[in-house]
Amino acid sequence: MALMPVSDALAAVLAGAEPLAEETVCLDQAYHRVLARDVAARRTQPPEAMSAMDGYAVRAADAATDARLTVVGEVAAGRPFAGSVGPGEAVRIFTGGVVPGGADAVVIQEDTLSDGKHVTVKEAAILGRHIRPAGIDFREGDVLLRKGSRLTERDLALAAGMNHSHLAVVRRPKVAILATGDELVMPGAAPGPGQIVYSNGYALHALARSEGAETIDLGIAADTLEATSAGIRRARESGADILITTGGASVGDHDLVQQALKGEGIAMAFWKIAIRPGKPMMHGRIGAMRVIGLPGNPVSSYVCAFLFMVPLIRALSGRSAIHHRRERAVLGRDLAANDQREDYLRARLEERDDGTRVALPVSHQDSSLLANLAAAQVLLVRAPFAPKAEAGTPCEVLRLPV
Repeated sequence: MALMPVSDALAAVLAGAEPLAEETVCLDQAYHRVLARDVAARRTQPPEAMSAMDGYAVRAADAATDARLTVVGEVAAGRPFAGSVGPGEAVRIFTGGVVPGGADAVVIQEDTLSDGKHVTVKEAAILGRHIRPAGIDFREGDVLLRKGSRLTERDLALAAGMNHSHLAVVRRPKVAILATGDELVMPGAAPGPGQIVYSNGYALHALARSEGAETIDLGIAADTLEATSAGIRRARESGADILITTGGASVGDHDLVQQALKGEGIAMAFWKIAIRPGKPMMHGRIGAMRVIGLPGNPVSSYVCAFLFMVPLIRALSGRSAIHHRRERAVLGRDLAANDQREDYLRARLEERDDGTRVALPVSHQDSSLLANLAAAQVLLVRAPFAPKAEAGTPCEVLRLPV
């Protein structure tokens, strides 16, 4: 069977992936949720002209240097002055106070001398200075947050300022994760002969959650068709939108995932990808649940989840940007010619004094080496059949999460 290009595999994973249903959440539960609708301001901010400083609201024409003005009132935040500023007058004003009618400038407190009833201007007022005009931030009806954006803490402050207590967001995708393999034992246990400590799931759960998904831990299925099939059924019963399996995606006698998936009625779309690490990979769906079968090697599992699971989560979450953004760098060492598989080399990213970013591939690229994966900041992307490249040659990288 010919190997499927990475781009075709990703297109198959994303085919028909539409945002999940929307739900309404209160503002303090909306952090990192994805907006299901545009959000428009319900008010003008500020609603009236306000002072940006403590000082005196004046008429700029009256407030020349050494001018002596009569103080006729006071304005504090939330306590406007009922009158207006006439010729030769000033109103004591504090930051956030509404600028009274007639005033067109604020002289800051440091530039005045006051005896309580009068104020002398030490530095002439400038028309409009230290005044925040009405609507300088936004106006009622302005659309400031867009459908498909993932809300930051700054967005929440903006939404609150726009007078929204609740927001319409897309439901979080549910990602069920099923490991397979008799050789796996949990961290903290004493591995027996031929056994290894299970690590894949910890990275996959964290990666899915960092993208806004909820995760469901289906544990480790023994290398039997019955146990693997039971795990798949539990994923469906849990209402998972995505089922991630790790291990058993190859073609050995004990690699039962593909057989179990088909037995549960899941039509497989592909299972061999032109990618390194991670050639044995599967994809299919049953009803609304999508399935990605990842390799068992920990680096292969993580890299394939990063490349395929993350964009799928983003698509189901309604994100406006679902694909990883490639960045430019230069090679930190020579690389040999590549073969038919698209390569994702684990690499460190260093920045020179001149701003040049240098991608330095880690010394060993074996798909079982977790220490090198943890030490990497980027994946250095090499196209199939890329010729050998010398240090300093431009390259493309994908930043790993931090």
